[in-house]
Amino acid sequence: MEPQAHRVGHPVNDLDTPALLVDLEKLEQNILTMKRTIVDEARIKWRPHTKAIKTPALAHKLLRAGAHGITCAKLSEAEVMAHAGIRNILIANQVVGASKLARLAGLCRHADLMVAVDCEGHVKALDVAAQAAGVRIGVVVEVNIAMNRAGVEPGEPVVALAKQVASYRGLRFAGLMAWEGGRIAEIREAETKRQRIVEAVGRLTGSADRCRAAGLPVEIVSCGGTGTYWITAKLPGVSEVQAGGGIFCDMHYRNDYGVQHEYALSILTTVVSRPTPTRIICDAGWKTMAQQPALPAPRDMEGVKSVKLSAEHATIELTAPRPTPQVGDRVEFVAGYSDATVCLHDHLYAVRGGQVEVIWPILGRGMTQ
Repeated sequence: MEPQAHRVGHPVNDLDTPALLVDLEKLEQNILTMKRTIVDEARIKWRPHTKAIKTPALAHKLLRAGAHGITCAKLSEAEVMAHAGIRNILIANQVVGASKLARLAGLCRHADLMVAVDCEGHVKALDVAAQAAGVRIGVVVEVNIAMNRAGVEPGEPVVALAKQVASYRGLRFAGLMAWEGGRIAEIREAETKRQRIVEAVGRLTGSADRCRAAGLPVEIVSCGGTGTYWITAKLPGVSEVQAGGGIFCDMHYRNDYGVQHEYALSILTTVVSRPTPTRIICDAGWKTMAQQPALPAPRDMEGVKSVKLSAEHATIELTAPRPTPQVGDRVEFVAGYSDATVCLHDHLYAVRGGQVEVIWPILGRGMTQ
């Protein structure tokens, strides 16, 4: 679908729906909050993750605000960002397979790339691809500190793999990375959450110290997500934080992770049916806005009993009858989870003061390879 370019400069309610919106004033406040905490107060580097953002224009906005590079989830995301002129990129994932490794090595001619590894098989294959392309690939060893997903176990296994990376001509050992975990981010009691983060990140920074003791230079110790960054950024030994989705904020980040940011990302919908005085039907369902791990919420609507999504509809049940909104009126939903919502859209409509200021193509949509 072509973007509604003729709507730039017009009121947001002139847009056809459903439409993905970002409130620029709220977005810029969230960016300032994260930059102030990470860069100004903690005095470390900020490498925001773009797996939720998926928009090169927004990545450039973050770099202008003080980020020193970006983090991508997949090679194809990194390709999109590199083609948009972004140079300092960490792929916080393992890249596997001859075709992908050839793409990765080729991209190193156009950007300063780093990629994660957690076994010697990754290391050998990366080196073969790098030498074939005549490049050196930056490598970080991923450490399992809390998630029990990918990653080498802390301590000597990290040192052993780091030594292997450093021994290959086509590779450059850059440091370590980890994620202290969604389950820790969900802890509600502040001191317990802080202590669990300190323990998890200590496994990462302790592994970095052991690498240094073994004569390995550790340039990067990278971790920290939106649900932990205000604690993680200020821990000794951390060199950069990857939190990125917090520039949008959403119901999941606020209610499950305790992130006190502004709700910047929303979905504009139209009421298409009022079958009963307590039921409102809107023209956006789970094909438009994610329902996991949190449902979207109608903005500024009182007396909401429940929200349910089907493929093309949102059903709002009210606690008591009310005549508004009527058929044809607009209802704006705060995104339930930005990571799983942005990827459903082709364009992001950036709004300031109730008017469409710019339309950004979501060029990273569908980039999962």
